[in-house]
Amino acid sequence: MEYEIVRLPEKTVAGLAVRTNNFSPDMGQAIGGAWKRFYEERVYQEIPNKKTGASLGIYTDYVSDERGDYTFLAACEVTSLDESGSRLAHRVIPAGNYARFTVTGNVITAVADCWKEIWKSKLPRSFAADFEEYTDSDMENAVVNIYIGLKEECPENMEKGCDKDGKAGL
Repeated sequence: MEYEIVRLPEKTVAGLAVRTNNFSPDMGQAIGGAWKRFYEERVYQEIPNKKTGASLGIYTDYVSDERGDYTFLAACEVTSLDESGSRLAHRVIPAGNYARFTVTGNVITAVADCWKEIWKSKLPRSFAADFEEYTDSDMENAVVNIYIGLKEECPENMEKGCDKDGKAGL
């Protein structure tokens, strides 16, 4: 599966959070439920200081790696925090190097298939934050960018990954 290494600035996000892990039998319901509430309860429309653009699926607060618990947010980027009486969770996606995968097709199956490949890859993941960027609402022919946070020791022009110590060339 092909990807591109990109350097991203820090992003502040706000949205609805759930705690889960990839082995939980209700992981899909937890994440799907967050998305459903995000739109059906008009959370997206009510987020203050929202930047225009994409909805984001954020994976953060990892206990360890893809085998441990993490927090998922159905969210969007904001210009500043406004926590007054809010039911929203806020997180900061750190600046850094990210592997960007672009997937197209059915939004559920194409994204799930890409994640399965990511989990098998040797990417030197930081497990600080990963996120999906949804730029339209086409469920059958979606174009979704998936960003995987990388350890900072890895060079931006890395082609084959890094080893566990951050050395390029796996």
